[in-house]
Amino acid sequence: MALHGIILQLFLVGLVVLAAAEAQTLPGCPNQCGNLSIPFPFGIAKGCYLRDEFFIDCNETNQTPTPYFNGTGIPISNLSLNGELQIMQFVARDCYDQDGSLDTKLSNSPRLQLFPPYTISGTKNKFIAVGCDTYAIFKGIRGKEKYITGCMTLCESLGSISESCSGIGCCQTSIPSGLQVRTVTMSSYYNHTFIWDFNPCSYSFIVEEGQFTFSSKSFQELKSISRLPMVLNWAIGDEPCDAAQHRQDYACKGNSTCVNPHNLSGYFCECLPGYEGNPYLPDGCQDTDECQISNPCSAGACVNVLGNYSCVCPKGFKGDGIKAGTGCSKDNPSNLFKGIRLLTISLATTVALLVLLVGSSWTYWGKKKRRFIKLKEKYFQENGGLLLQQQLASRGGSVETTKIFTAEELEKATNNYHESRVLGEGGYGTVYKGILEDDKVVAIKRSKICAPAQNEQFVNEVIVLSQINHRNVVRLLGCCLETPMPLLVYEFIINGTLSEHIHNKCRESLLSWELRLKIAAETAGALAYLHSSTSMPIIHRDVKTTNVLLDENYIAKVSDFGASRLIPLDQAQITTLVQGTLGYLDPEYFHTNHLTEKSDVYSFGVVLVELLTSKVALSFARPEAERNLASFFVCSVEEGRLNQILDEDIVNEGNIETLKEVADLANRCLKVKREERPTMKHVAMELEGMRIMAKHPWGKANFGPEDTEYLLGSASMASVRGDTCSSTSTTTDATTVYDSMRIEIEMLMRHNGR
Repeated sequence: MALHGIILQLFLVGLVVLAAAEAQTLPGCPNQCGNLSIPFPFGIAKGCYLRDEFFIDCNETNQTPTPYFNGTGIPISNLSLNGELQIMQFVARDCYDQDGSLDTKLSNSPRLQLFPPYTISGTKNKFIAVGCDTYAIFKGIRGKEKYITGCMTLCESLGSISESCSGIGCCQTSIPSGLQVRTVTMSSYYNHTFIWDFNPCSYSFIVEEGQFTFSSKSFQELKSISRLPMVLNWAIGDEPCDAAQHRQDYACKGNSTCVNPHNLSGYFCECLPGYEGNPYLPDGCQDTDECQISNPCSAGACVNVLGNYSCVCPKGFKGDGIKAGTGCSKDNPSNLFKGIRLLTISLATTVALLVLLVGSSWTYWGKKKRRFIKLKEKYFQENGGLLLQQQLASRGGSVETTKIFTAEELEKATNNYHESRVLGEGGYGTVYKGILEDDKVVAIKRSKICAPAQNEQFVNEVIVLSQINHRNVVRLLGCCLETPMPLLVYEFIINGTLSEHIHNKCRESLLSWELRLKIAAETAGALAYLHSSTSMPIIHRDVKTTNVLLDENYIAKVSDFGASRLIPLDQAQITTLVQGTLGYLDPEYFHTNHLTEKSDVYSFGVVLVELLTSKVALSFARPEAERNLASFFVCSVEEGRLNQILDEDIVNEGNIETLKEVADLANRCLKVKREERPTMKHVAMELEGMRIMAKHPWGKANFGPEDTEYLLGSASMASVRGDTCSSTSTTTDATTVYDSMRIEIEMLMRHNGR
């Protein structure tokens, strides 16, 4: 009998599974393409899908039918109703022959463009590059926002490679959620010439986390792998649940609930607990009969109810049939005395519990408060609070030098870190717009993950900013140490980044040459201050146009000091891991790991070139000779082609000489040998002098008669009195006035340098 019961139970389970599979599609529609089940709202035949974007093209010409996105060659390997879809995406390759020439037959740079409702999952995927002479650039688009990241990896032999993707032979980075377009481009520093025998090709790809494990064997394995799995997110429509539920085309049917995906638009549907099936089909979510599938009752009879079940003890027994062992016990009638005694015990117990409740409540709240304090102390230590205290104390400061915000204050200020408050994202964190209780607008920087390296980055930025007091450096208002991820609070700079104003064509007309020269002078002054006027010299290490912010009056503010380093007064340079942004990196620092103040000078030279040309520092869309803007600019200047690369919108007869002077200064900043570059203080003085000369008529090299008369007040007065002056005396007076103004300019530049 027991064996028959087991067989019957397995048969019923099979029927339930079969019925559930058939209930995944509309009546009369095919539900399978090869080995993949296709549930509604997706479909492979006309009339079998919710909308055109959910059509799956089932290619049956192969031996095994293969599902593809409609109109694309992208195969689908998995599909689920919880808003996820797995595709097989191409691996990018960058291959060279033994002479160091690019092998175009083996190389490829795939591009993926998705349309609503599909986006690339940021939580399930990683961007990975593999190679020993490689840098890979990943570009993504989310709406109107552009996202660029990448990583580089170097190694000299297979023996130097560890079995982890940590930068030697392999590097990886996270990507944001919601991207609809992605492009992968790759290149090499030495064209693989010194490692060609074991690594002629580099590889990069976005892959589902856990689907690729790096090892020294990966170089050989990737030769034969053309595609790897990537996870996409999908949703219904572009509205959240509360708005979609009022629409006539609301997709969630009976016995289902609406789900808002995290950090994504749209929604998807799920069956309620106790139901299973397809929530997008009418009557698709059916009650799960737990009693038929597997009897969950240890005693008594299982009774199925909608969305749940209950266990009923046999007649003459009482208790809970779900509990094993003593779930149902025999129900013996009790006499009146026994009932009164039980009632008395119950009343006494109730009174005792009330007394205990009043006393224990105080104990509970006390323990909860102590737990809360301990939790904040734990976060304080994990976020580098002790290190921060030690570093500030060693420099004569303390944590009280900046305001300590509570976690509740910053959650309220950012509307619980809502995506609409995001100002920008970087490799180390996200910046949110916050509005404090006094209506003051601030910028709040929040780390992406909680890790020791991130904590050091956080502490480093606080230490560096605590040394700075300059009108052209973004001001640190405070920090929060009691949250799982560290938070920094800055003054809010309303006008965005210098990069946006230079390269965004909608805003480019706002930046005239005079305004660009002013911004360059202010930025140089801030960097000169960091190098020369702080208690300990500071090297920014990531100078670029995206780290120069502009306020409402277009005053420059240097920002993002997470990578900066303090240099002891007795050292001219320090040795450190290379850190910075491709296109701005000092080549001598990149090759030697020796960081000096002249590394910032090189990066600032690239910023000057961007201001002169309105071109981005690094672009793989340009011809190979023009990809690196700094190299292209230096070659153009040396070949006398400066006029051809200047932004024609800022050039006019009145400023061409100033443009040439700034170009000459930029060329000197971009010298390969650091000793040939000027100091940042010298750069700031030159730019401030150019700016003052350009603003005043006496700034011209050749004085006209009217200019001389205007400048020489004594000569004018002499003519009124009837006195006469020779041409020699007039020239001498002009020279004297000019010299005095030159001295005044130098004093003003020295003041700005402080």
